[in-house]
Amino acid sequence: MTYSTIAVETSDRVAVLTFNRPKVLNAFDGVLVDETRAALAALAGDDAVHAIVVRGAGRAFSAGFDLKAGAATAGSRGLADWRALLEADFEFIMGFWHCPKPTIAAVHGYCIGGAFELALACDVTVAAQSTRFGAPEVKFGSGAVALLLPWIAGAKAAKELLLTGDDQLTAERAQALGIVNHVVPDGEEYERARSLAQAMAAAAPNAVRLTKLAINRSFDAMGLRAALAAALELDIYIEAAGGKERAEFDRIRREEGLQAALAWRDRRR
Repeated sequence: MTYSTIAVETSDRVAVLTFNRPKVLNAFDGVLVDETRAALAALAGDDAVHAIVVRGAGRAFSAGFDLKAGAATAGSRGLADWRALLEADFEFIMGFWHCPKPTIAAVHGYCIGGAFELALACDVTVAAQSTRFGAPEVKFGSGAVALLLPWIAGAKAAKELLLTGDDQLTAERAQALGIVNHVVPDGEEYERARSLAQAMAAAAPNAVRLTKLAINRSFDAMGLRAALAAALELDIYIEAAGGKERAEFDRIRREEGLQAALAWRDRRR
């Protein structure tokens, strides 16, 4: 298939899916979401692929969901519109969790917001030492789409990070919290991720697939699916409700640009 926002290459049983919008730090827009979901579905059904590495082109893994995309219509969206949008975003992120093939994230630069959630959804995450993680959504009246963080890092860490909107989490602390498997020198994250993918690809594929499924079912037995569905429902209401913080953020973004809006967000202490 031909894609405009991602690239997919396969060799020696490993597929590499690259987010390819480097001019906007690989921000996730609707096209990228749709193309990634289609690519993952194709790779899941490809017997020549035994493992998948996901990475970002340019200076960052991803800055998360594109705040400019759809900004003009954000205020006019009703509850049904938000539900359709956020359910698609949720499936995009969770596609990496539910993919029958192992998924390994190689992250660098920024891994923020929805990208942070996507890295959490991957089976293994390798981070460049200078990577910054975080979820700043509460700073401008938004919420998490796929609330995986409490399941990965525990309630205390999740509440600290999500309720402050911290987006300066270092790779070393992310590793200490169990968010990241390996921290490597900048520029070596892809090779380490590729090496791990190669090791998984060399194992018996059916055993790997069923073992991943068994681990995921353990989380399902603890209530992960129901908890994520409930959290998504609350996020739909957060987004639909808007609020004065969201209104001011959107006003500054319209009148002065995204950078000014982000600066306003970060000054609110």
